[in-house]
Amino acid sequence: MSELLKISLPDGSVREMPQGSTPADVAAAIGPGLAKAALAARVDGELVDLSRPFGGDSSLALVTSRDEEEALELARHDYAHVLAEAVQALFPGTQITFGPATEDGFYYDVMAPASREPFSMDDLPAIEEKMREIIKADKPLRREAWSRQQLIDKWTAEGETFKAEWAEELPEGEELTVYWSGDDWLDMCRGPHLPSTGKLDPQAFKLMRVAGAYWRGDQRNAQLTRIYGTGWLNKKQLDAHLHRLEEAAKRDHRKLAREMDLFHLQEEAHGSVFWHPKGYVVWRELEAYMRRAVDRAGYREVKTPQVMDARQWEKSGHWGKYRENMFVIPDEIPNVEDEGPLVSDAAEWMALKPMNCPAHIVIFNQGIKSYRDLPMRIYENGCCHRNEPHGALHGLMRVRQFTQDDAHIFCREDQIVDEVRKFCELAGRVYKDLGFDNYAIKLALRPENRIGTDAEWDQAEGELRTAVEAAGLANDNYGWGELPGEGAFYAPKLEWHLTDAIGRTWQVGTIQSDRNMPERLDASYIAEDGEKHRPIMLHRAIFGSYERFIGILIEHYAGKLPVWLAPVQAVVATIVSDADDYARKVEAELKAAGIRVETDLRNEKINYKVREHSLAKVPHLLVVGKREADESTVAIRTLGEQQQKVVPLAEAIAMLKQEATPPDLR
Repeated sequence: MSELLKISLPDGSVREMPQGSTPADVAAAIGPGLAKAALAARVDGELVDLSRPFGGDSSLALVTSRDEEEALELARHDYAHVLAEAVQALFPGTQITFGPATEDGFYYDVMAPASREPFSMDDLPAIEEKMREIIKADKPLRREAWSRQQLIDKWTAEGETFKAEWAEELPEGEELTVYWSGDDWLDMCRGPHLPSTGKLDPQAFKLMRVAGAYWRGDQRNAQLTRIYGTGWLNKKQLDAHLHRLEEAAKRDHRKLAREMDLFHLQEEAHGSVFWHPKGYVVWRELEAYMRRAVDRAGYREVKTPQVMDARQWEKSGHWGKYRENMFVIPDEIPNVEDEGPLVSDAAEWMALKPMNCPAHIVIFNQGIKSYRDLPMRIYENGCCHRNEPHGALHGLMRVRQFTQDDAHIFCREDQIVDEVRKFCELAGRVYKDLGFDNYAIKLALRPENRIGTDAEWDQAEGELRTAVEAAGLANDNYGWGELPGEGAFYAPKLEWHLTDAIGRTWQVGTIQSDRNMPERLDASYIAEDGEKHRPIMLHRAIFGSYERFIGILIEHYAGKLPVWLAPVQAVVATIVSDADDYARKVEAELKAAGIRVETDLRNEKINYKVREHSLAKVPHLLVVGKREADESTVAIRTLGEQQQKVVPLAEAIAMLKQEATPPDLR
């Protein structure tokens, strides 16, 4: 009789199972409920199919729908495969390429048969119906190991040129796997997968859109159709997601910007923003708020050049690591009549700065610094340029020209923890002042591709942990957690993830502990021992960029910005022309009190004026007629409220003045 396998379970118990047993067998041995609920398994930490035999004594954790993150990843992967199978079943001759899971769904890149046009939105209902048919058929998903040549032969014989090309590049000795859906369709895939298509909910997915895509992301290659879908564990989750999308569409900052006349973008300046007067009011209020915050925190503001010699970027490492994302210009205007390529030597080139840190080290390096001068906190509203691909640009959220609320703290080793702690407290105050009470702090740890020794990374990560603990933020109330492998190549970092009004998260502020750049750019100070030492450079930002943060604010508030940020804080609107003079008097008194106010004296019905100013998201409409003029009152209609209230003008001014005061000055 063969020796039994010892399978250790999360509760500490051990199950003895026959050789050749699988996680599914263990689930069945525990009980029929678990056998039905199990979706996959973690065996010795690796996520695998339920049908995968144990290789020996193992630890086992069964994955069910309660393990939502892993279950969703599996389901979305399977939805992608079902999508590919459905497309090929409906449209024979379709070639398939790849279909990964995404943050909220899945997609698959396919090429339509030569006999028809590329797939369009019109095709999606039929594809969805076929997918439901495949799911309801409860087809087993079965893993097989194939040789590289088997894959090449199969794909070539079936005219799957993209798959054949990919198979030819796979390494000879590596175990290659395919997954069967039933006995009539397969795709090559590492897995894992659910036990069968029937584990998916046929009512919990929706195909969303189609888009063009190039094979392997290279525009020189064949153009494919990318079919996007969203997939969930049940219909309730799908409905909630679709509701969020609907709400997000209403809150789209580009749509609201048009209604509020804040800014616009156009092709003549790809990725750069044309700020209108009302939009720039929001910018200026945020800038003034941030200046007050950093002034109180002991920062000194600087201004550095937009263009610097490429030799500086070479020293900092950006020329070698980041050049493709930089806007580079010749140091001298070339003679266009000359033939041949432009010079490529770095010394002959200038570049628009993609970030501010090298320039701040240049300022630090002016004059000899003593240990008594540290910490030195340098702040800049620094305008930067990055050569983002056209297809990646998205309103204010992804631009080419942006302004960072950027600062660098040069400090000694013994000052790091306290400086990071102070920054954590500063960032928390700013986010709460701006209406983000719900945020998480994450520690992004060392990536696989990094510089520096393990000892240096241990030290840097430990300093950031200690600082967050000292600030009292390393707990569930602040979503504290660690992100393995997510740090920068030169340093770990703390990240702030804000949750907005409809539950979306936005990663904004960061602080990084950097020992690399001070070394590269020869920054030093004279320590107590009289010798030169390298300072630690803490890179930090709270907004990240003004553009993106304003976009987040607009969507968070659905355009209904707090009164202190609103471009127009009040409009005085007349009911009858007899009240025009009084309306001008009200406007003058409000302006004298520091309120941003306009008058609407047009010969229009008051309901029309109410609708128009509500669309523009004006916080308060002060309606005046003959009675209000006679009694020195105003009828206040507040955005989002049904009822109006009539109050004395002096009371209205006091209320607006209070609401228009920034939170840090109240």
